[in-house]
Amino acid sequence: MVLEDQKVSKHQFYSSDDEKVSKQLGKEALLAALQKMVRIRNFEVRAESAYLQGKIGGFFHSYMGQEAIQTAAVDAIGPDNWWITSYRCHALALLLGATTDELMAELFGRANGNALGRGGSMHFYTDRMLGGFGIVTGQVPTATGAAFALKYKEIKDQVAICFLGDGAVAQGAFHESLNLASLWNLPIIYVIENNLWGMGTAVSRAISIDRLAEDTAPAYNMKGYTVNGMNYLDCYALFEELKEEVLKTSRPVLVEAVAERFRGHSISDPGLYRTKEALKEGMEKDPILRLKGILEEKGWIDEEAYKEMDKEQKEIMIASLKHADESPWPDPVTLEEDVYAP
Repeated sequence: MVLEDQKVSKHQFYSSDDEKVSKQLGKEALLAALQKMVRIRNFEVRAESAYLQGKIGGFFHSYMGQEAIQTAAVDAIGPDNWWITSYRCHALALLLGATTDELMAELFGRANGNALGRGGSMHFYTDRMLGGFGIVTGQVPTATGAAFALKYKEIKDQVAICFLGDGAVAQGAFHESLNLASLWNLPIIYVIENNLWGMGTAVSRAISIDRLAEDTAPAYNMKGYTVNGMNYLDCYALFEELKEEVLKTSRPVLVEAVAERFRGHSISDPGLYRTKEALKEGMEKDPILRLKGILEEKGWIDEEAYKEMDKEQKEIMIASLKHADESPWPDPVTLEEDVYAP
């Protein structure tokens, strides 16, 4: 077993003026952003606990540590676009309007779940979310197709946003999609969420370039950006800028959001390839605590108010766990429904 502490030394992050962005967004918007991130964290913590109790089966990939990226993206770009992500899809579904009750019920495999109990952890969806996707890079061509549909239908006020992991960068479908998106001038933002590990392999051992977006994008005549995925304000500023750019130019862009995941690749991964010291160092960059600190400095929240926010979200998740546990199992008679179109 090789233990490796990853260092991200060759990245030059996109940097925003925190004070300017904070002033632009204002107190209420930033408190709402913090609440969303706390909501995601509590969902993951409570669902993980239920999994360990044997109430949830199958795969389970936690988004803990990466909350700032998708929260900022949805806040900056707006929900009324086409969104798609990988199997690490809990956060995006919550951000795009899925209820904690329907998502917990889906994790429990119940009939009233988000996908009628058939999708599980990797296949959440909403009206504007084309789903989580269980196959590495499988969502990237689908997102490219959504962008093509926007262009074909001449819908000029929407974009497609595709989230993928660093492990997807080596896959052929990723490169084929970038080539077509550039060739056809498609309005899409590809976001590589680089949490530094592709399953248990350090990204430096799997990918031959250092900057996943900025070194890749020029090969496809695209712009590439790198952002600190642990910083909500930087992510918000970049995604707001990119939305306007893509709407104006109808050109694809590629983003690398560098983050830390606070759990293994999935719930079955003990993460023995990462030292305790490296994990502790990563968790000290917690995006929730970072945004909380900014709000505290401005006098917009204090420790007591934050604890109340966290408690409120915890109680919501506990109620949703109870709802899921008491929900009905699917009737086996329905197993073959929806396999074929009517």
